[in-house]
Amino acid sequence: MFARRRKHFGTPADKATYATLHTASLASPHLREGLTPAAAGKASRHLRDLLGTAAIAICDSSGVLAWDGVGGPYESNHRRDAKALAAPTLRSGRTAVLGAHDVACGDPQCPIRTAVVAPIVTEERVVAVLVAYSNNTSAALVRATEEVARWVSGQVELAELNKERTRAMEAELRALRAQISPHFIYNALAAIASFVRTDPERARELLLEFADFSRYALRRGGEYTTLADELRNVERYLVLEQARFGDRLKVSLQIAPEVLPVVIPFLVVQPLVENAVRHGLEAGAGSITIRARDRINEAEISVEDDGAGSDPEVIRAALSGETGSDSVGLGNVDARLRQVYGDTYGLVVETALDAGTKVTFRIPKYSSGVHASP
Repeated sequence: MFARRRKHFGTPADKATYATLHTASLASPHLREGLTPAAAGKASRHLRDLLGTAAIAICDSSGVLAWDGVGGPYESNHRRDAKALAAPTLRSGRTAVLGAHDVACGDPQCPIRTAVVAPIVTEERVVAVLVAYSNNTSAALVRATEEVARWVSGQVELAELNKERTRAMEAELRALRAQISPHFIYNALAAIASFVRTDPERARELLLEFADFSRYALRRGGEYTTLADELRNVERYLVLEQARFGDRLKVSLQIAPEVLPVVIPFLVVQPLVENAVRHGLEAGAGSITIRARDRINEAEISVEDDGAGSDPEVIRAALSGETGSDSVGLGNVDARLRQVYGDTYGLVVETALDAGTKVTFRIPKYSSGVHASP
């Protein structure tokens, strides 16, 4: 009985719905790349499958971005004319239904006799059109072409949002690099200079550490890195600070090896460590503990100091991005974590006056679109 029921599982309507959703899912990743000729070309076959027409074209003001459907002499005739057919809809934003006198090429064997031209719109601006070619036009085809064009519009808008998000993250990184304390750079170089005569070999080693730190912090490109690389740069920073403070600065690292390959946003740990050094040594000496723990599907990273602590209201102001805060990049790091992973993955700050500070955040071990740059 079970086998017989499984054989007839799903109505024809269910199967048609599944097939439509599956075809749309095949086109979606290409459209998320933006409406480029390459992306439009890859998506066009799936869009034609959605409409079931003889051919489709995607055109913008520059010409035909993609064509899929009948080939041979038929394609050359109609592809050549596609831009002219698309022009009125590109200007007006209104769907056009074209008959044989506008579309037919005169070859009686050609399956293309009519066309529906529907606008692709982003931010209330017509950026392209979808042209569906068929042997005859029906009200159902017009509605279907408009709905597919509207769906494409949504995917193109998401592509634009992704570009804006990337540009915003790049701007945030540029701002964070600018926030890396000039005092740290000056003091690091001063500490190196102090060893030039007394311990030239150590001065050389520190200078190399400073060069590697600067190369990593100021590198171009790449929104993400591994936790291992980020911690390696934190170690360089701490070596330079310990050359300056000596025994006054004590550092403890407790790192689970399992989380070292986890991919994290670039420069999210070092600013927290820099804050801990600045505030942890206000009383003249202090210790900093950096932990990275394995939490099954997540990595938990924390930076803790036993310094003077802070007023929670000051921390709230820093996290909200208010100007005037002396917490290096705290709001920047929090904003980037939330932007990449969602609001549940922001910074958690535990602090009070004379009670030290602990900053914790979680990173999913696997997240779509998050990959370390080579």
